[in-house]
Amino acid sequence: MRHLGKRGYLIILLASFFLFTGIFFVWVSTFKIPALESFSERAIVESTKIYDRTGETLLYDVNQNLKRTVIPFEEISRHIKNATIAIEDQEFYQHNGIKPTSFLRAILINTTSFEFSQGGSTITQQVVKNSLLSSEKKISRKIKEWVLALKLEKVLNKEEILAAYLNEIPYGGSLYGVEEASQAFFGRGAREVSLAEAAYLAALPKAPTYYSPYGNNREKLEERKNLVLSEMFQNGFINEKELETAKAEEVVFKPREINSLKAPHFVFFVLEYLEKKYGKDAVERGGLRVKTTLDYSIQEKAEKIARTYALENKDKFNAENAAFVAEDPRTGEILLLVGSRDYFDEEIDGNFNIATSPNRQPGSTFKPFVYAQAFMRGYTPETVVFDVKTQFSTYCAVENRTSEGDCYSPENYDSKYRGPVSFREALAQSINIPSVKVLYLAGIKNSIDLSRRMGITTLSNSDQYGLTLVLGGGEVSLIDMVSAYGVFANEGIRNPYVAILEVRDRSGKLLEEFEQKPQKILEPEIALTLSDILSDNEARAPSFGQTSFLHIPDRDVAVKTGTTNDYRDAWIIGYTPSVVLGAWAGNNNNSPMEKRVAGFIVAPMWRALMDEILARLPDERFPEIAANSSLDLPPVLRGGWQGGVSSFVDSISGKVATEYTPRESLKEYLSGGIHSILHWIDKNDPLGPRVSLPTEDPQYAFWEYAVNKWVSETGITPPLETTPPQGFDDVHIPENFPHISLLSPSPDSVFSLDERISISVSTSGRYSALRVEYFVNDFLVGDSRPPSFSFSFLPSDVPVIQGENILKAVITDSVYNKAEARVFFQIF
Repeated sequence: MRHLGKRGYLIILLASFFLFTGIFFVWVSTFKIPALESFSERAIVESTKIYDRTGETLLYDVNQNLKRTVIPFEEISRHIKNATIAIEDQEFYQHNGIKPTSFLRAILINTTSFEFSQGGSTITQQVVKNSLLSSEKKISRKIKEWVLALKLEKVLNKEEILAAYLNEIPYGGSLYGVEEASQAFFGRGAREVSLAEAAYLAALPKAPTYYSPYGNNREKLEERKNLVLSEMFQNGFINEKELETAKAEEVVFKPREINSLKAPHFVFFVLEYLEKKYGKDAVERGGLRVKTTLDYSIQEKAEKIARTYALENKDKFNAENAAFVAEDPRTGEILLLVGSRDYFDEEIDGNFNIATSPNRQPGSTFKPFVYAQAFMRGYTPETVVFDVKTQFSTYCAVENRTSEGDCYSPENYDSKYRGPVSFREALAQSINIPSVKVLYLAGIKNSIDLSRRMGITTLSNSDQYGLTLVLGGGEVSLIDMVSAYGVFANEGIRNPYVAILEVRDRSGKLLEEFEQKPQKILEPEIALTLSDILSDNEARAPSFGQTSFLHIPDRDVAVKTGTTNDYRDAWIIGYTPSVVLGAWAGNNNNSPMEKRVAGFIVAPMWRALMDEILARLPDERFPEIAANSSLDLPPVLRGGWQGGVSSFVDSISGKVATEYTPRESLKEYLSGGIHSILHWIDKNDPLGPRVSLPTEDPQYAFWEYAVNKWVSETGITPPLETTPPQGFDDVHIPENFPHISLLSPSPDSVFSLDERISISVSTSGRYSALRVEYFVNDFLVGDSRPPSFSFSFLPSDVPVIQGENILKAVITDSVYNKAEARVFFQIF
């Protein structure tokens, strides 16, 4: 080969080129290309149908009421023609059906990727695709499109091709062609539209659902309309004055026609997804069969409740709109989605989907993410911080009590200050000042990172948020918040929200099927701790009362409300192990409501719907969690606030407690003075050694000043420093422990499930016996007291009974010393 020389290489290269070119044309000759004569017969449009989760309730038939009016080329406004050419195919009048440069680019990209994502489609090609070919994404289909485009240019002139395109193009839903679109959107024919209206019509076909004037992306539609106008100017179709006039024109779209559409906000949420994944052509014409996650039986209830309560709130609180989202936290399936009180209500821009809008502030419903991060760091529900008026901005003086300028000294919703409060109380009662402190202890960046992992997609650079984040200073969507709360409901496991169970094509072939992709975000005990606090009616009662809308008797329901400082958004999100339901109330135009908290505005409608949902679900409880009762924790993490140095004394002997001193007789003395939590712990490692130089923390002086001021104003006296007692506890020592032995049953006895088991014990000890407790597999089955220690039970009454079991008898004497005896027994 090395002796061939340049001429030899050139011959081989040319031969290879002609060989592959020949193979390519032979391959093309095998295609079954539709006859061009069939162009007048439009390709069959098979409608996409969207169903609820049963697969039986039809939510929407995309082309059920298909509308198309074919009009002559002369009846179409020149602005529509020029706008279409400017944005779709600027060389339309120069090329012969395809663009060679786009052709070559498509060959290179598609043959290397084995996909047909690049095509550089001209208007002629789009006419061929819409009229003669299927929507399948194959190289062979694209080449057929190129061949037919070249043929079509030989039999039709440019005006006929452009007319065919404008009469065929889909504009969303059942609308086809510019005449139907012009009438539907503007109430006038395609001949009469303004320049701005023509630009809108040219902007829509790229993604009719995404750019729909009735959806959530009006800003994006505006951007694309302006892009169309700019391209028209660049191509000489309009002058600069016309450009600026059209950009400034306020175009009013007609209300969307009401038809058999069910769950409209949800349906268009699904359609937008389908268009992104399968293309608008497949959605408009491909005959897809889509089974969604929606439970339409409860969706109907939700829509009625949203409308009823929103109209009531309009009169009572100046809050005219409402939204709901519910999901199954074990799968992420969206069970219902209501984006406004009425999709077809023009008065409130009802077609705008509040449920998916990413631009609402969540108020205090963001707090649980911050507390979860704090618990992950080592803080406990019993940890104490001070609810006192505090300046948090290091740009201000410690004594400044305002939020003016660069200062930040937030208020509680009720303008009250409670002094020392636990994390449990602060979260359950939604107290602001302690929660700001919790955010500082947890860390802003860490809290945002956790919220992202849990499902909040809208919080960007953590540097742009300050301590206001915990009070809802970021912007979120209701659908994200519900999904994120699902992590708490599902014991730390995240299932991203999903709206579709399966998609099939017109022949029934499965194109897509929901597959769970769970992610562990939190340890179960962290998630269950949040659920325990948010379902603690006693803890929240001081703020909400014992019988608020948040309390559902005989059910485990965790719930959190939130109201923004400016009263523009009212939120509530509640959950059980099997459902998460979020609700929002407010105004689409972001105008403020009456100054009332969410418990009055949004909680009643949430409760009405939650009652409907719970009636259909089994009664499920959150698993109980054991509290961390270790005395090794710093006092401030165990609820101690009157000092940070502990001394333990046995209350019976009056001497220093030892490892044998029981909890019942243990007395703790705190010393060191009353200080903020920053005085006692390293905020980044609360379980580690005590912080050596607390004054170096930038917030230390601010928190200490506020605590000292509270101490002086309330007149509380710190506990006196005490002299430790002499000697160690000599009452609770091993030689003083009681003795117990099981006389019956005998070891390895065998009983039936319904046979009563009698227990007898023998006891002795220095101190008199107080009681004997009996456990089966660590489950308490009863106790007995002197003078008789006899006891009996039925195995069938013990929920933890199994084949082999351990019976344990535990004696406690009058000074709380303990001892135990064990025996194995069998059940058959």
